[in-house]
Amino acid sequence: MTKIQYGDASLLTGELLKEFETVAAMVWIYCRKHHQSEGLCSECADLISYAETKLDRCPFGQNKPTCNRCPVHCYKPQQKLQMKSVMRFSGPRMLLWHPKLALRHLLHEKKTVPNLPLNPESNRHLRLQKAKNSK
Repeated sequence: MTKIQYGDASLLTGELLKEFETVAAMVWIYCRKHHQSEGLCSECADLISYAETKLDRCPFGQNKPTCNRCPVHCYKPQQKLQMKSVMRFSGPRMLLWHPKLALRHLLHEKKTVPNLPLNPESNRHLRLQKAKNSK
């Protein structure tokens, strides 16, 4: 299987990077079957970019629960519908195309959902704080 590399994944680390790889793989599978383009179509590329931004800004940071169990619904309605279609179609196919990512995601879904942190723990917030402190 080829490893999906899309977007500026250098912004994401740890669990957020794994989540991004899973989302990117699901969108890739969906796009190949529905849009029959060479590589990703612009609509699917935009969805991956949007997902990456949302992961970067997730208030849970590295403790992020899976989206379907998350108490914070951060996607706009249109992107939420798109991602729902992608996940419905690609979810079952992930076991064939990316079994490690699929199993990791299924195990992650079983984790307890943490309480919303009082202090911002988003990847973006921590990165900006680090840059601010290094000046």
